[in-house]
Amino acid sequence: MSDIIKEIEADQLKNEVPVFNVGDTVKVYGKIKEGNRERIQIFEGTVLKRQGGSNRETFTVRKTSNGVGVEKTWPLHSPNVEKVEVVRRGKVRRAKLNYLRDRVGKKAKVKEIVK
Repeated sequence: MSDIIKEIEADQLKNEVPVFNVGDTVKVYGKIKEGNRERIQIFEGTVLKRQGGSNRETFTVRKTSNGVGVEKTWPLHSPNVEKVEVVRRGKVRRAKLNYLRDRVGKKAKVKEIVK
């Protein structure tokens, strides 16, 4: 990549990036615009994957809402993501947890890391 593109991308990076991994349960505080009002909505779920790098890095969070699985992909360095808060750490052995999509109930849980 050229130096100009690297310079532009470096300006778009957030200073404080939260430390979380795949399998963690997180709360994502996302900004939502409704007309001329702006509010923050919390989306809590399990991180299925993290991909990309630099300012293009994204992560996917999955939760069940009223018995229906909901997934949302968030850009990590987006100004629409206010903050990411780790609720609990998960113990997983893979980089992407796509197999959780087929599971329901207790089977869809990820073991917690006990310190």
